[in-house]
Amino acid sequence: MRKVARVVLLDQDDRILLLHGHEPGDTANDWWFTPGGGLEGDETREQAALRELAEETGLTDVELGPVLWRRVCSFPFDGRRWDQDEWYFLARTTSAGPRVDVDAARLTELERRSVAGARWWTYRELVQAHETVYPTRLAELLERLLDEGPPSRPLVLDTEIV
Repeated sequence: MRKVARVVLLDQDDRILLLHGHEPGDTANDWWFTPGGGLEGDETREQAALRELAEETGLTDVELGPVLWRRVCSFPFDGRRWDQDEWYFLARTTSAGPRVDVDAARLTELERRSVAGARWWTYRELVQAHETVYPTRLAELLERLLDEGPPSRPLVLDTEIV
């Protein structure tokens, strides 16, 4: 089971940053997902969350908050099956201004072949989206987070097997 740290990054307008991914070699098989990835060496999940966010977005001016959600998932990608134990951390950009730009210059080779871009989404845009988004209940989870604030302890999401 691969240990993964993911980031629910919100800007000053409560928009969430999602990456647009696809199967390498098949851009029609696509989805949106939160930044994050596997732990390296002996790093903590918090360290992995910040490292992955910097690598995938170039953003380092963030405040990492609590773990919001946990989930186990299993999915095929790039010719293999990935089994993951994911922790989703809340984070906020600390950059001033209405726009926070993403820089994908530090993507890994696999990420360069499978990440098509990034976009800031409002809750309303997520609700109306026809695209595939992971985790699958993200719009509902974001609405609850914005209405109620972070949970007192992480919510355990349903296992997702694709």
